[in-house]
Amino acid sequence: MEQKNLVIVESPAKAKTIKKYLGKNFEVLASYGHVRDLVPKEGAVDPKRKFAMRYQILEKNEKHVQAIAKALKKSDALYLATDPDREGEAISWHLTELLKEQGVLDGKDVHRVVFYEITKNAIKEAIGQPRDISQDLVNAQQARRALDYLVGFNISPLLWKKAGLPGASAGRVQSPALRMICEREEEILAFKPREYWTIDADAEKSKQIFPARLIEYRGEKVEQFTVTNESQATDVRTAIENAANGKLSVAHIDKKQRRRNPAPPFTTSTLQQESARKLGFGAQRTMRLAQQLYEGVDFGEGAVGLITYMRTDSLNLANEAVAEIRQVIGNIYGAEALPESPRTYKTKSKNAQEAHEAIRPTSAAITPERLAGKIDNDQFKLYSLIWKRAVASQMEAAVYDTVAVDLVPGTSAKREGSTAVLRANGSTLVKPGYIAVYKEGQDDTVEDDNDRLLPVMEVGDQVALLELRGEQHFTEPPPRFSEASLVKALEEHGIGRPSTYASIISTLVNKKYTALENRRFTPTDLGKIVNKFLTRNFHHYVEYGFTAKMEDDLDEIADGREAWVPVLERFWTEFKERVDIVDETVTREDVSEARELGSDPVTGKPISVRYGKYGPFVQMGTKDDEEKPKFASLKATQRMDTITLPEALELFTLPRTIGHMDDGHSIRVAIGRFGPYIQYGAKKFASIKDDDPYTIELPRALELIKAKEELDANRTILNFEEAGIQVLNGRFGPYITDKVKNAKIPKERDPKTLTLDECVELLKAAPERGKGRFGRFAKKTAAKTDASAANQPAGKPVKAAAKSKTTPAKTAKAPASTATKTGSKATAKAASTGTVRAAGKTAAKPAAKTPAKAGSKPPAKPK
Repeated sequence: MEQKNLVIVESPAKAKTIKKYLGKNFEVLASYGHVRDLVPKEGAVDPKRKFAMRYQILEKNEKHVQAIAKALKKSDALYLATDPDREGEAISWHLTELLKEQGVLDGKDVHRVVFYEITKNAIKEAIGQPRDISQDLVNAQQARRALDYLVGFNISPLLWKKAGLPGASAGRVQSPALRMICEREEEILAFKPREYWTIDADAEKSKQIFPARLIEYRGEKVEQFTVTNESQATDVRTAIENAANGKLSVAHIDKKQRRRNPAPPFTTSTLQQESARKLGFGAQRTMRLAQQLYEGVDFGEGAVGLITYMRTDSLNLANEAVAEIRQVIGNIYGAEALPESPRTYKTKSKNAQEAHEAIRPTSAAITPERLAGKIDNDQFKLYSLIWKRAVASQMEAAVYDTVAVDLVPGTSAKREGSTAVLRANGSTLVKPGYIAVYKEGQDDTVEDDNDRLLPVMEVGDQVALLELRGEQHFTEPPPRFSEASLVKALEEHGIGRPSTYASIISTLVNKKYTALENRRFTPTDLGKIVNKFLTRNFHHYVEYGFTAKMEDDLDEIADGREAWVPVLERFWTEFKERVDIVDETVTREDVSEARELGSDPVTGKPISVRYGKYGPFVQMGTKDDEEKPKFASLKATQRMDTITLPEALELFTLPRTIGHMDDGHSIRVAIGRFGPYIQYGAKKFASIKDDDPYTIELPRALELIKAKEELDANRTILNFEEAGIQVLNGRFGPYITDKVKNAKIPKERDPKTLTLDECVELLKAAPERGKGRFGRFAKKTAAKTDASAANQPAGKPVKAAAKSKTTPAKTAKAPASTATKTGSKATAKAASTGTVRAAGKTAAKPAAKTPAKAGSKPPAKPK
């Protein structure tokens, strides 16, 4: 009887591709990623019991685990073919632990198989060479998970408690990355531009005009700040023009041949960098597309894995792959494009690990041209990039002829004693080599003289000086990080590993610690406050060197050279002591980042800017005043560290009355929890989206009111006003509402013909909000007024805040926060990135009531 085998991979796409390479005796199922994670509560990692870790099955994948268990009962052997890295090893281990608990592994052979490309040969070879699960790799992953958990569960509550930032988090790896972005911003803000001038000439020889630049003046080398103002530039230019009298002489010619070698094939880091530079793809998008190319894409020949495993920091290529690439180069670009022997590249990373090859096409013979129009366009772009880089890495160098011509003013070609020396540079590509296929991108603009042709010149020749001009320049601050340069910096500092770069970036953006503006990272006010709290109180743990050392320790565990528990013990002893000190000694005032801006010219009260529960705001007055302080949110474009007193005073001009309706009601402009709005009746509101609430005038407000009234008229099908029941057009079609329940309308009924009695009956049978289809968001909206169903626009102030059971915080300077008990799946997910609330513990005092009227109460968060 033939043996039945069960193969487990992580994704259904990979399962589909692998299935066709294995025979009928192999069933292939997917785990759909991770199957277990730490329980989302304190004690999930117990330092007192050698960091014992409590896991639970992920609810979303429980049905897949059950399907695997069911299939395993009918199989003789289990092949665990999850990804060839620590994450994949951990998934295989967690799955076997679950299967052991269910008793379905008894008497079964369990094999771990790894492959770095999904091709027929690679799959067959892996199945034929199984091994056991590597406990060293599993321990390294468990240690990483425990570290992330311990940091998240201990620092994050301090952020809520000490900084009043509910939902803020501190991750072991994300925090140093945030520090990097914030420090760059501080450099930019502190930067003082310096003026400097260059002296440039336009010369002519044989009717060809070419540029030259001053490099020596009166026997001294010209540096960046040799000429620093217009007066100096004019003096230098005049002296050269007088000495030249319209002529320059060739004093020296330096000719060289320069070779430029190709870049190595892609690692995870360089793929993300180049994809950002050349394609404009973010790190997450790049990795998602690469995963698809790795797992298998159908281009008319069935699903085929097009690239090797995409999480790697190795630069090696398999000998068979190099041989195929060289054959393709010879066929397409000719023998002259091939070096005599294959190129080899040495990995710079001292801890290059996890995968044994760089990212390359599984078959160089599958050229981009073969895939054009047959696969998704983004997949095609990324595959083309990977194919070109891998092929170019095995090609001849590009060869340039370079020439530097030194020119002196006047008819004498002697350099000695000359007033000045100007240099003209030229470069000609004489042998394209790898550039015929691929040229590496750069993060920022770099001047390049490639293919600047100069006229033929000899020493002693004279050329015409057409113009000499001074060019004013100012030094520029260091550029903000792009996704490409941030990934490069993370790699250089040893922060994170190939599998984590994308998640680090996405966490910083999703937590609103940074914003991507023009593809550059700018820290938000929240990000700056979190960073200052961490650098002041946990400086050691956000140091780049410390984070890199922790990565090294994890690598030592993965390689079997270090036990994981001692590594955690060394970390925990110092870390827990520091957490306790911060908890006991740091006050909320220490981390409020409040900044005094000046005084209100009318009342004389102090104006300050600070950060609260719903973001940055300005405050007029203090908690000690007899009259309560006034508050107003900052505009989206304003920043706490740059806002001025006049700008702050403008924020207090809302709410403002700009006119009246025909019925006598005022037309007021204000900012509520979901943004700016117009109030034009007791309970009538219109959102302001594209206009400035501080400058909008009556005619424009009336236009918005008219548009809102028309929208409401189209939305309302029936209105039984006396019963408080309406039939409305909603996002999912017509429905009945009494502001307490929402009822679906039978498909066969025309909503326009419903009677009040029918509506009442349908509402009786409907579940209360939060218990049916219409209650998907009820948990979030339970405390809000029900007015949103009919009249309330995005900008309506939320009155329900006043109904909150929370008590006012002792400090009135900024809204406080509260941490609630939690045991949800969302908490489990948050724990993995250090964003988890400490279950069962109050991390901060209860929040103050937070009405939404700007100018009189703490500002509410715009949606």
